[in-house]
Amino acid sequence: MENSGNKPFTILLMNELFIGLMSGTSLDGMDAVLVNFGEKPQDIKIMGHSYVPYEDTIKEALLKLHSPYVNELEESLIIGNSVSKKAYEAIEALLKQTNIASKDIQAIGFHGQTIRHQPQKGFTLQIGNPALLAELCNINVIADFRSRDVAASGQGAPLVPAFHHEIFSHPTTCRAILNIGGIANLTLLDPKTTVSGFDTGPGNLLLDLWSKTHIHQAFDENGAWAREGKVIETLLDAFFEDAYFKKIAPKSTGRDHFNEAWLNKHLQKSYSTQDIQRTLLELTALSIAKVINSHDANITEIYLCGGGALNGFLVERLKTLMPKNNIQLTDALGIPTQYVEAAAFAWLAKQTLFLKPGNLPEVTGAKGLRILGALYPA
Repeated sequence: MENSGNKPFTILLMNELFIGLMSGTSLDGMDAVLVNFGEKPQDIKIMGHSYVPYEDTIKEALLKLHSPYVNELEESLIIGNSVSKKAYEAIEALLKQTNIASKDIQAIGFHGQTIRHQPQKGFTLQIGNPALLAELCNINVIADFRSRDVAASGQGAPLVPAFHHEIFSHPTTCRAILNIGGIANLTLLDPKTTVSGFDTGPGNLLLDLWSKTHIHQAFDENGAWAREGKVIETLLDAFFEDAYFKKIAPKSTGRDHFNEAWLNKHLQKSYSTQDIQRTLLELTALSIAKVINSHDANITEIYLCGGGALNGFLVERLKTLMPKNNIQLTDALGIPTQYVEAAAFAWLAKQTLFLKPGNLPEVTGAKGLRILGALYPA
């Protein structure tokens, strides 16, 4: 079928089946979800989910790529192929689990793995080889969602508020959707005003880094180790002196800014390791609570998603710091917490396929609505 320039790139079936892929700042692995989109936003249905962890060699290579070094270009392309192969593994597992044929999938939304995010310099880089993924899967792949927003003078992030607005908005209730991944991002959904959203700062990133270094665990399960420590108030105050916390939205951040070097420059005294973990958890909780408490007093409901939503101690602190808000998981809205981000990229792929905008200029700061992503046909 010839594309006229104002029609979808493919003939869609009655069931609009899309796959969303997500590998976030935590660098832990690849999530895949199969989403069935109905005629109305509330008709969305998650058909299945799969997860493929990254081996330590991939994690270490990805982490290394966040800083310049000799031969980084070649290595980024090689690791990008590895990321695509992990995505293929996740897709194969998902199709087998759901007994769905690849020919029935309209497109895959492939976020790739962020290794540099510098919108102030005019670029953001997510590695992965979408052409290879399309070849392996024989399914349309849509990738590189962030670059067009950056080209339009936006931050290229966060992109998920557009999905949150479409799926989770309520006609009378003010809600916040809080995704706690490596970086925490917030969407404020007030029916009386425009959507707003931004990265609040570190989510799990620094907590996971400190946990891996000192207790040799990928993450501090349920915040148990942090619970043993005490907040170092002077250190917490020093953290909040960082200019990022004083910026006004639109704003976004990542591992380029909040990383091991950032943490180490603040650790000039001999603190106990569990007290540092406790202070890092407080940094995450308080940076979120401060913006919610000051940004919009009308917010009454907060829905959590991302890995940090499963950290019991972190959730306790959020509830203590925001006692007037009803805090629960996005499961209550019909999408399990671990599926939300991947589902968002399935939705973004759908937007692209229909030549519809995927960004919110009021969130990213872009000059206007833009169709995001690039299509790699099956």
